[in-house]
Amino acid sequence: MLKLLSPLVIAGVVAAAGTPAQAAPPTVPDGLRQVQVRQSLLGTHTWYQQLYQGIPVLGGYYATHTAAAAKPTVTDGRKQVTGLARTSAGITGDRAKSAVAGRLKRQPQGAQLMVVPGSPAKLAWVTLTASPGGTVRSVLDASSGALLKEERTIQEADGRGQVFDPNPVVKLQDESLTDEDDAASAIPAAAYRTVKLTNLDDGKDTLQGEYANNISDNAVTSPKRVYKFDRENDHFEEVNTYYSLTEAQKYIHRLGFTDVNNEPQDFRTTGFEDDNSYYDDSDDSITFGTGGVDDAEDNEVIWHEYGHAIQADQVPDYGLSEEAGAIGEGFGDYFAVTMTQATSPDTAVTPWACVMDWDATSYTSDEPHCLRRTDGTKVYPEDLDGEVHDDGEIWSRALWDINKSLGRRNANRVILEAHFLFAPDTDMPAAATHTVATARTLLGKGAEAKVKAAFVDRGIL
Repeated sequence: MLKLLSPLVIAGVVAAAGTPAQAAPPTVPDGLRQVQVRQSLLGTHTWYQQLYQGIPVLGGYYATHTAAAAKPTVTDGRKQVTGLARTSAGITGDRAKSAVAGRLKRQPQGAQLMVVPGSPAKLAWVTLTASPGGTVRSVLDASSGALLKEERTIQEADGRGQVFDPNPVVKLQDESLTDEDDAASAIPAAAYRTVKLTNLDDGKDTLQGEYANNISDNAVTSPKRVYKFDRENDHFEEVNTYYSLTEAQKYIHRLGFTDVNNEPQDFRTTGFEDDNSYYDDSDDSITFGTGGVDDAEDNEVIWHEYGHAIQADQVPDYGLSEEAGAIGEGFGDYFAVTMTQATSPDTAVTPWACVMDWDATSYTSDEPHCLRRTDGTKVYPEDLDGEVHDDGEIWSRALWDINKSLGRRNANRVILEAHFLFAPDTDMPAAATHTVATARTLLGKGAEAKVKAAFVDRGIL
């Protein structure tokens, strides 16, 4: 099914026992289709797809946020649709798919008629085409078949990484380790950790469970549920990813959230040979590359990509603007670091603020090896350069400062709760304003002041 704001499935919401009665939701305008409901610590968040004469509007959205003992609010992202000459297509969906297949050399999954907003607006066929580097979204004029726009739907982070917890560089406090083409001999046995794999599906011998679902080629099986491999075996990355994703979701539950990507997260660790990994919102999957250090050997790569899946679950179609994308990259880096906090020391050799310090050994020479850091000095808007990973360092530093001022648990409750209020195309000041307000509601005026100071220091507020 072609993805609009989110898969057209409404998530069930069950109020926890003892939850205060909520105010009545705002009246919803006409021309909307409900696509998602999410429950947060503070309330209910209902998302809608904008329609024009029954046809979905590309990028158009509307959301209501209803909280206990608080005035309901809305996020209105409806787009302008003017001057649309006709609402019937001049070419068929099959013709649109054929045009895309001829150019991409791959068959699209389908074609959906949508309205491209603007003045004048246009009627278009939108297709999704799977490719090794992620799904490609193509937008074709429904009258002429001309290509209006084409882009990949993935959210990605460069570099990546195996159970290692979080990775061998940190575990052994040794920045001299290198990949050596996946050789088992490159990493001492002391770098590995034997762990309990929890939440596996009953009656299966695969790495499929409540919070993670292995869709790798030639996926590992074990009738006895013993999955013990070294890094030279491709199955090692499957095990490491299953464990890391499951532990991340269990942590989110411990924070009090039961509706933040609370599902089996599809992942694959095979078939993509680049030194890169990505989350693909179109089919809600994470793919880990095998160039350099295999990305799924570094848990911080896994947690970074899971950060994208978290935001995409909380806010349909999240990342519609460059700054929203930068916030996504910054949050992914922050989430990787805060997950590492639980089991790793903060040392001069491997400081917490250093992101993906095992994966980064393949393409950095400075020590400590870091893909990026969460303690940089960039400020908004002077240091924006239009590249989402670079600009994300502004956001990750603000989140890291919030972590240090509120403590890990309180900071992460505030940060995750605030996401529910973000618009898909948010900018940093708007997202920061929601985060500050969330801190006050959850923790009071003292926390509000500390969170605001973190964003002020970055120039965001």
